[in-house]
Amino acid sequence: MDAMEGVHLDEQRSVLIVDPSEETREVLQTALQRRGMRTLSASRVKSGIELARRHRPDLIVLDLELDDSAPEGSSASLVEEFRQERTPVILLGRACRGHGGLPSGEFVAKPYHYAPLIRRIEELLDGCAIGESGPCHRCS
Repeated sequence: MDAMEGVHLDEQRSVLIVDPSEETREVLQTALQRRGMRTLSASRVKSGIELARRHRPDLIVLDLELDDSAPEGSSASLVEEFRQERTPVILLGRACRGHGGLPSGEFVAKPYHYAPLIRRIEELLDGCAIGESGPCHRCS
């Protein structure tokens, strides 16, 4: 039986992956799609912002090491805009002690393993799906 059988597109949870690495995007997309999620991807923050505004994903995975001209500012604007809408954001990057310029969000340090990252994505999506009458406590 196909994992997608009986799942309507409007019922699928969606994840936006914004990462400069094509390999990372493909691995995450494949793993999440196999779990019945719809995925969107972008290699740059500007494209990610456009996709997020157009499609309103349920969760965003954002690599903080993007090569945009002002990656911290662009990343911060994406994160803050969608955190205000209670969209969970997972930030991927190298841990820098004393770096106060990072946007707020769930942080996963590089190098990371895909399995725990995917489990965390599922946990955040499952937690947010419960609170249909209001935001879940993790997303506020």
